[in-house]
Amino acid sequence: MKRVVGVVVAGMLVAAACGGSDDGAESVPLGDTETETTVEAEPEPEPEEEPEPEPEPEPEPEEEPEEGAPTPDTLPEDLPGADGVLEVPAEFPTITEAVTAAVAGDLVLISPGVYNEAVDVTTDDIVIRGLEREGVVLDGNFELDNGIRVLGASGVAVENLTTQNYTTNGVFFVGVEGYRVSYVSAYRNGDYGIYAFDSVKGQIEHSYGAGSPDAGFYIGQCFPCDAVLDNVLGEHNGLGYSGTNAGGNLLIVNSTFRNNRAGIVPNSGSYELCYPQRQTTIVGNTVYANNQPDTPAIDVALLAMGNGILTPGGIGNVIERNLVFDHDRTGIGLVPFLEEGANDDLPTEDEWDTTCEEQRAEPLPDEVPDVLLWESYDSIVVDNVVSDSRAADLGVAGVSVASGDLRNCWAGNVFSTSQPADLETLAPCGGDAVAGDDPAWAVEPLDVFAWLAEVETRPPSVDYQEAVLPPLPDLDDMPDAATAPAVPARDVPFVVDLDSIGVPPVPGE
Repeated sequence: MKRVVGVVVAGMLVAAACGGSDDGAESVPLGDTETETTVEAEPEPEPEEEPEPEPEPEPEPEEEPEEGAPTPDTLPEDLPGADGVLEVPAEFPTITEAVTAAVAGDLVLISPGVYNEAVDVTTDDIVIRGLEREGVVLDGNFELDNGIRVLGASGVAVENLTTQNYTTNGVFFVGVEGYRVSYVSAYRNGDYGIYAFDSVKGQIEHSYGAGSPDAGFYIGQCFPCDAVLDNVLGEHNGLGYSGTNAGGNLLIVNSTFRNNRAGIVPNSGSYELCYPQRQTTIVGNTVYANNQPDTPAIDVALLAMGNGILTPGGIGNVIERNLVFDHDRTGIGLVPFLEEGANDDLPTEDEWDTTCEEQRAEPLPDEVPDVLLWESYDSIVVDNVVSDSRAADLGVAGVSVASGDLRNCWAGNVFSTSQPADLETLAPCGGDAVAGDDPAWAVEPLDVFAWLAEVETRPPSVDYQEAVLPPLPDLDDMPDAATAPAVPARDVPFVVDLDSIGVPPVPGE
């Protein structure tokens, strides 16, 4: 059955009103009605003249308040957070208390310190910001689950702080429309660093993810996602970036992924909705040395180990102007993904443009295969600089479909090796491809079956609590963190001029 993730945020307001009084009066006896006393009636008095109304006294002039004295208009401004800035710990001792008190448009401003708390956010359009990126640390002590978890609250932005030592995620958005993470470090967390699931219209920028078994950065289950990952650094994770069933105006640009088990790995799979993975644009990134043997790693990271940019079962992706080097397998590989224990059957080609909302409404098939084989179709690989790949700088493989019939294309890349050989001649972009049954496709093919056999020989995962990580690098702080206005995540993602992005320089040059 399809897995549908829903987020239910419930609130309860209890009011009680009671009381009352018996306002009946006691009867007072007027005397014995049977009496011999005779009382003569008094004559009716003549009407008195109504007195002329006295003039109302002139109101006394109000005294001017002393200078600086509080008035009804200024008293609310003295309350914590009344100016829209909720200071932690000056006004609220914990981040959680400030977030709970915040209303849309507010800024939760956090002073340097270590905060051992898991913060849940259910209020739209608030901004959570640290005054110092390295100085404001949310620490889970390997006991708390998420540093900051945003549950169905749209427009929330998280800025300029560090999350570490959480059992699952550093920053986690689920079921939201509009999210932003800026100048955030996620270090040594038990699942993902920065994670957006079933969420759209997002921006993750100037951020860092290290030491996660799954991925430093993840965007999943969205189509169209309308999201940008810009200027981030992912290292010493199972995967630098993972994006199951994510795409549609989804950009990964100007970022670095190094020393992970594998670098950038968007994939398809029926274990989340919105399949297949499609239409992710990967431009201007530096991806190198993703062969790291001593990281925490999930099984997929062990299988993908040694690849720079890999799209298992991905469709219609654009991979352009990236610098990719030093990988044990492929620099850029378009490969199938074998999924066991499937939840649905494969979507047909006419269903590849189905949105998430449309897919949710579809009935399940009567029969679901035990295994699905997702092939990589229709991707464009152009103008990348790829080198020092021990299997192939560029590679493609089909299993249920011949490699030459997958409609992928290559052009303008700087590279030394490819599998199959002479790949840009076999399937050029803008030219006629060699037929898939031509023997040329069988020259030096990419053997992905060998990867399955090699999984058992891969260095095993290391416990994320104990893995040796580089110290947190000296990373940029958010400019003017103390004074910048709160900007909720409503005008996101920001526009990216893709044409202005070139191949990055070699690090250190």
